[in-house]
Amino acid sequence: MEESAQVPPAEPDRGEAWQRLTAYSYLSAPERLEHVAIMRVFCATLLADMAVPDVLAKLTDSGGPASGLDAETLAVRLEQLVRWGNLLRSSHTVKASSITEYQRARSRYQLSKLGERIQRDADEVLAGADAAREVSSELLALVERGLRELARLVQEPGGVEAQDALERVSTIFVQFTEFADSVRDFYAYLGQVLARYDLDSAEYHGFKELLLDYVEAITEDVSFRAPRIAAVLSILWPELPDLLDRLDAHARGLSGAKLGLEGEPGVRVQRSRGREMADWEALRGWFSDIDGQGSQVDQLRDATLRALQSLLANAKRMLRSASGEMSRRKDLLRLALWFDEAAPEEAHDIAVAAFGLYSARHLGVPPATDEVVPAYTSWWTGPVVEVPVALRERGNRAQRGRASAVEDHSQQKRRLQQAARDRASARQAAAEELRSASGRFAQVRLTSAALALLLELLATALGNAQLRRNHGPGTNQAGTFALDAAQSEDAELGIRLTVRRIAGADTVLHSVDGELLLDDLELSVESSTAAEGQGAGVSVS
Repeated sequence: MEESAQVPPAEPDRGEAWQRLTAYSYLSAPERLEHVAIMRVFCATLLADMAVPDVLAKLTDSGGPASGLDAETLAVRLEQLVRWGNLLRSSHTVKASSITEYQRARSRYQLSKLGERIQRDADEVLAGADAAREVSSELLALVERGLRELARLVQEPGGVEAQDALERVSTIFVQFTEFADSVRDFYAYLGQVLARYDLDSAEYHGFKELLLDYVEAITEDVSFRAPRIAAVLSILWPELPDLLDRLDAHARGLSGAKLGLEGEPGVRVQRSRGREMADWEALRGWFSDIDGQGSQVDQLRDATLRALQSLLANAKRMLRSASGEMSRRKDLLRLALWFDEAAPEEAHDIAVAAFGLYSARHLGVPPATDEVVPAYTSWWTGPVVEVPVALRERGNRAQRGRASAVEDHSQQKRRLQQAARDRASARQAAAEELRSASGRFAQVRLTSAALALLLELLATALGNAQLRRNHGPGTNQAGTFALDAAQSEDAELGIRLTVRRIAGADTVLHSVDGELLLDDLELSVESSTAAEGQGAGVSVS
C-alpha cells in the first residue's frame, strides 16, 4: 500500500539510475550464489576492508557455495563486483614482508552503501518472501495514543520539551512505518494466493476463514482508528512547523553537516522519519483524503472487497467443478492416474493420444568443444546447436557431398602475432621506464607494467643470491649474513637489476597499485649492454 501523499524523491538522471540498477546484476548472474556469499562476508563487518586471502578464509569457514573458490577465481569475482558498484577499492596502505604477500594483499575491497542496501534487501526477500506476515494492528492504537499525547503537550503553556518531543515523534513514525509495511506485505501475499485457480476444498475453507475473520478484523480496526487519528492530526497540524523548527534546533544530527555535504557531488542527506513536513503529509494522507484520490484506508477497503470477490469467484469455480459443467479437473486427474500406472511405452502412447505430442527424439549432436554450458542454463536462453540438414530433414547421419575445404586460420594467426607484438612492446616500454626512473624511484610513480617487470627481475635476483657470513667487528658470535651483489638480466629487453644488502638502506617503490618497501636492500638498474662495456650503473636506496 503506497503512501499517496508522500512527496516523491528527486528523480536521478539516467546515468545515475543506470548505475544504481547495474548494482543488482550480481543477483541474476550465473554465479549468483557465489556473489551472494561474498557479499554476505562483507555485510558481516562494519567499515572493514579485506583482501583476497581474508575473504577466501571467511568463505572457507562458512562452507557455503563459494567455499571451493580458489584465490584467482575469487579475485575475478571481486573485480566484477567492483565494476557493478557493490564493492569499492580500499585506499589502505599495504605493508608486506615478502613479494608474494604484497601481490596478494595490494588489492583490498570494502562494501559500498548501495551494495550493502541491496544485499540486505536480498537477504530479507530470501528469508521470508513467501511467508504470510501478520499485520501489527496493535501499533495503530499506539500511534493514536502517541499523537494525542503529543498534541496535548504541544498545546500546554510553554510547549513540549524538545527532547521529549523528539522521542515521541521518532516512536510514532517507527510504529506507523512497521504497521504500514505489515499491511502491504500481507495484502500482497493475499493477492498472490487468491490469484490461484487450483484451490482445493480444504485450501478454500482455510482462506475463507482467513478473509472473514482476520481481514475483517483488520479492516474494522483501521476503519475505527482512522477518523480518530485524522482528527488528532488536524489539531496538531498548525503546530507542526514550530515543532519541527524546535526539533532541528535541539538535535540537528546530519543536518548540521548538510550544507557541507551538499557541496560534494552525488552526496545527499536522508533525514530520520518525522523530521520533515513531507513525512507528516504522508502520515496524514494515509488516513485522510487530501488530494482527491482517496486515502490509504479507502484503498484498504477496496482491496478487502476485491479479495472477497476473488474468494467468491473461487467458490463459483468449485461449484461448477462439482457439477461437471465447465472444469476438466476430474478428467485431468484421471489422465494423471493413467500416466502413473502405465509402463514407459504405454505412457508415450497415452501422451500422443491425449495431447498429440510425440516422444522426444535424441539427436545426439554434441555442442562445440570449447563451449561449456552449465546445467542450470535454460534451453530458452542457452546456445543453439547446429543440426545438419540431412539429420534435420531426413534423419540420416551419413555425410553427403564432397569434403569441405580446409579452414583458413591466417586471420587468427595474424591476431595472435599482433597480440604477441603488443605484449613485447609493452614489456619494452616498461624496461625503458625502469631505466629512465633509475636513481629517482622515490620521486616517480611507476606504472603497473613497470612494477611487474621490476618484481619479476627482483624475484629472479633473490633466487640467484649468494649469502656469506659476516664476522666483522661489532657482530655477535654467530655473525650476520651479507648479500653479495645478486643480479638478474633480461637479454631480450637489455636490462639488468643488481640487488645488494646494506643495513639501514630502505628502498621505497611507488606505483599506481600501491607502495612497496624493501628493507635493507639497495637496487641498481642498468642497461645490460652498457654494463658490459662500462660496468657502471645507477644505485637507489
